[in-house]
Amino acid sequence: MSELVPQLEILWPAMIAGLLVLATHVPLGREVLHRGIIFLDLAIAQTAAFGVVLANTFWIAGHDEHHAISTTIIAVLAAIVGSMMLYSIRKLEVRLQEAFIGVLFVLMATGIILLLSADPHGGERLKEILVGQILWLQPSDLIQLFVVSAVTLILWFLGREKIGEWLFYPLFAITITLSTQVVGVYLVFASLIIPGVSTLHQEKPIAKAYLIGIAGYIVGLIVSASVDLPAGATIVWCLVMIGCLYLAFTGGLKIKQSDSLKDH
Repeated sequence: MSELVPQLEILWPAMIAGLLVLATHVPLGREVLHRGIIFLDLAIAQTAAFGVVLANTFWIAGHDEHHAISTTIIAVLAAIVGSMMLYSIRKLEVRLQEAFIGVLFVLMATGIILLLSADPHGGERLKEILVGQILWLQPSDLIQLFVVSAVTLILWFLGREKIGEWLFYPLFAITITLSTQVVGVYLVFASLIIPGVSTLHQEKPIAKAYLIGIAGYIVGLIVSASVDLPAGATIVWCLVMIGCLYLAFTGGLKIKQSDSLKDH
């Protein structure tokens, strides 16, 4: 019991962060799937990460609160610029959109590598960007994420019928930017897509997607803390395994195949 208490002290901020990320990413992920631009979130998350690295490399020195705020602002601006570039091509056929999204992703990913190439700690920083440091969050780190999540959910659930594409893209960019800084690029993508894909053709998909996401985070965090594995990567694997188990027990893949023509 005494060994469990220190783990709980580490895990509870990470679990709350996971719940906040899932709160916004499940509905936004379903919207991405509905639009058929699956890698939009990955490209925007990578663009936000590029903004963070760019800010830290050239313009901002220090590690105080002002440094964190300035870095976040630059990351948000980078993500918004990237999202509006993708918004400008939204009327192209989906495969062309995906091609441009892929180009943006690879440019941002290689741009980060170029910026970090001269940094002696570049490998560690790249790892933080990709898989995050969710296990080491402090309660104070959750405030910004909570505010952004609350505003996003209010705008989405109360005004999504009025939210045009021009507003969806920057709203999506801002939300993804904040969550990328907390959980990393890979976990952002997994949180958006895996619960949504697993429940795409199910009844009450939102509720089921939330349950799959919560289960993935809980199991992933416990496994990570127990056997000392990177938390972000472990949660991604747990999300996939739980999503696959759900599909296997519910016949979700068969439903998807039989309903695919009806949905289009």
